[in-house]
Amino acid sequence: LQKELLKFKQEARNLLGIKDALQQRLIQQDASVLQLKQELLRADMDKEELHNQNVDLQRKVDERNRLLAEYKKELCQKDRHLQQQQTKLDEMLRQLSEANYQQVDLERELEHKEALLAHCMKREAEE
Repeated sequence: LQKELLKFKQEARNLLGIKDALQQRLIQQDASVLQLKQELLRADMDKEELHNQNVDLQRKVDERNRLLAEYKKELCQKDRHLQQQQTKLDEMLRQLSEANYQQVDLERELEHKEALLAHCMKREAEE
């Protein structure tokens, strides 16, 4: 019985040692789990912050795209207006050029008639 008692005591000590080792391991695992939970919480918070930043950036991009579309529309209108003004300017330049040609023709005709008049007056004076 003594031997069995010693054997059981030894077995109980071994089991206590195993129990202590397992408790230490459990404490380490609990600490690791707690650390992982904290990291997961931080990661979730970072993910939420990034999501909010993405939403904000997307809103800004949408606003800029809307403004860009408005600016393009205004630019097209201004281009059309500029094209109309250019067409009017070209027409006016063409009319001015025609008027200049007519003026040159009229000036030549006037010079020719003045020359004829001077010639007639000279002939009349001679007669």
